[in-house]
Amino acid sequence: MHTAWMMIGHHVVMIRHPGFRPLRFTAAVSGLLIAMLPACAIGESAPPSASGAGAGRVPEQTTNAGLTWHVHAVMTGLDHPWDAEFLPNGALLVTERDIKRILLRTPNGKVRIVADNPPGIWVGGETGLMSIAVDPDFTDNRRFYTCQGNNISTGTGRDVRVTSWRLNLSSTHAFRTDVIVKGMPSTSGRHGGCRLKIAPDGALYIGTGDAATGTNPQDLTSLGGKVLRVNRFTGKAAPGNPFANSSNAKKRLIYSYGHRNVQGLAFRPHDVMWSVEHGPDRDDEINRLRAGGNYGWNPVPGYNESVPMTDFSLPGPQIGARWSSGFPTDATSGAAWMSDPRWNGLRGMLAVASLKDSSLRLMRFDQDNVLKKVLIPPALNGTYGRLRSVTQGPGGALFITTDNSTTDKVLRVWATH
Repeated sequence: MHTAWMMIGHHVVMIRHPGFRPLRFTAAVSGLLIAMLPACAIGESAPPSASGAGAGRVPEQTTNAGLTWHVHAVMTGLDHPWDAEFLPNGALLVTERDIKRILLRTPNGKVRIVADNPPGIWVGGETGLMSIAVDPDFTDNRRFYTCQGNNISTGTGRDVRVTSWRLNLSSTHAFRTDVIVKGMPSTSGRHGGCRLKIAPDGALYIGTGDAATGTNPQDLTSLGGKVLRVNRFTGKAAPGNPFANSSNAKKRLIYSYGHRNVQGLAFRPHDVMWSVEHGPDRDDEINRLRAGGNYGWNPVPGYNESVPMTDFSLPGPQIGARWSSGFPTDATSGAAWMSDPRWNGLRGMLAVASLKDSSLRLMRFDQDNVLKKVLIPPALNGTYGRLRSVTQGPGGALFITTDNSTTDKVLRVWATH
């Protein structure tokens, strides 16, 4: 028995049929459905303030785009690598989620372990040693940051937290220095993912999961189902946060809320931070983040995963996605803007990794943030299994981590005419 969902008027209708096989939206079907949607379901916010053009569902093109794609494994034999970030000298730091290691690949290709199973890190389900971000002043302060599950040392329970590290001058050992943010909720480890990204203004953005707890995303006293924005040294609210004057310490850290499970963050040049988010059985999302914005995930009572990703019936305006997968989901994950001029005609596209459908999507958004094109290079269409994170390297190439088993890789991806 299969289930499909369709919006008719202001109602979501569930369709069940034993012979129904879910298909990805075609251009004709997506156009028909968008035409049937109420105004509040498209655009960046609910009426009467709807202003955007709505979530894009353009046809996906599996094409080389007139290019030859080059994919080369620069690291192999990894165990669920979650994230990868470059140091100023071209060395690459990589986290391994389940075995709790941080690896460093030197510019000449040698790999060493700089942190091995540090005490206190908790692994369970989707949670472990996850995202990594390198301080913009690394050359001077040798700092970087990670997000991980944590066994709380006093009392019982666990949380997800961000810590800072310092890499020694010989780049052979990293040691933890401070807890930057703690208290992000964790239950079974589900929806504990935690993405870090430092914006050009120096603020640290933290994308969090809702810990599979239905009340968290709309609760402004919970750090679950949020994007946080903090001072990367103190962990306090960054200047300009929308709730910076709140009496509640957690609320002051919140930049946006109503998220389900943020898996990617990417700062669009000359714009703002964008997020990539997992949907339940449909509607993975790419969102353009707005200070104080509510993205509408509200799976209550309980944890109801058969509701739309954006509940436009909530009080106040809700912000719709810039792109939505429709049904079924792709499990979109990490993302990076292809800003290097050497990408030529692909410059300015958003490269998005997908776990479930094992593909890399290149998305073109125009200056009004409307999706215009989606390209899937055949060389990265189901070829390497689950793709977790994407980062742009110093030379412009994309570096992508796979997430399949204990034989994972970091791939270097480039294209030539």
